[in-house]
Amino acid sequence: MNPFLEIFLRAVGAFVAVVFIARIVGKSQMGQLTISDWVNAIVMGSIAAGLAADIRTSPWYYLLGLTVFAGMTILVQYVGLKYRPARKMFEDEPTVVVHNGKILEKNMARMRYHMDNLMMQLREKGYFNIGDVEFAILEPNGELSVLPKSQKRPVTPADLNLPTRYEGVMSELVVDGVIIEQNLRQNKLNEEWLLGELQKQGIYSLNEVAYAGLDANGNLFVDRKQDSLEYVQDITDKIPGKMPQ
Repeated sequence: MNPFLEIFLRAVGAFVAVVFIARIVGKSQMGQLTISDWVNAIVMGSIAAGLAADIRTSPWYYLLGLTVFAGMTILVQYVGLKYRPARKMFEDEPTVVVHNGKILEKNMARMRYHMDNLMMQLREKGYFNIGDVEFAILEPNGELSVLPKSQKRPVTPADLNLPTRYEGVMSELVVDGVIIEQNLRQNKLNEEWLLGELQKQGIYSLNEVAYAGLDANGNLFVDRKQDSLEYVQDITDKIPGKMPQ
C-alpha cells in the first residue's frame, strides 16, 4: 500500500478509535480531569499518535493498547463509584486552602499550590480582596470553590423575603434552521404553530432562523441568521477622550 495512503487511513482510524473511547469513558476525561484521567488521556493520546504514524507496526497492537487503557479507565471509575477509599487513591480529595478567612499555608504547601495560584483563581471567581473569603477549597480537578463571607454575598430575593416565580430553562425549538421535533412535542406544540409564530415576526423560511427557543412563560425568542445591524460595537475601540500612548 502507498505509505501516504496508509498513514491517512491509520490517522482516520486513530481519530475514530479515540472519539469512540472518549464517548465510552464519559465526559470526565474532557471537562473534569483527575490524576488518573490525566494519565490515561496522555497515554491514550500517545498510543493514538503511534497508530496514526508508525506504519512499521501492526495497527492491531495499538488498538489493543487503546482498548486496555480504556478498560482500565472504566474499571477505575467503576471501583471509585463503589468504594470510597479507592476513589480517594485515584482521584485525591478536595483540600481546604482558606478556612474561616485564614489561609492554610501547610495545606497549600502539601498540594504544591502557590499563593499566586490562589490569588489568580480568586480573581477569576470575582474576589479581589481575600478578606472577603470565608472558605476556599481546591478541588481534585484543580478548580477553586469559594464561599464568600456572609456580609460580602450578593443580596438575593430570599434575603429580602421577596416572592419569585419559576423561570425554568429555555426549550430549543429551532437550531440552525432545523426544527427540534422532540422539544415541540414535549411543549404540546406543533410545526404549524411554530411557523405561524415565525411569520408574525416576518420570517417565512426556517433557513432564516439561527435559533428559536421557548421560555417557561411561553414567550418565543428568535435569532435570525443574517443580523441586519447598522453598526457592530468593536470592543477594541479606544476610549473617547483618551490619547494613545
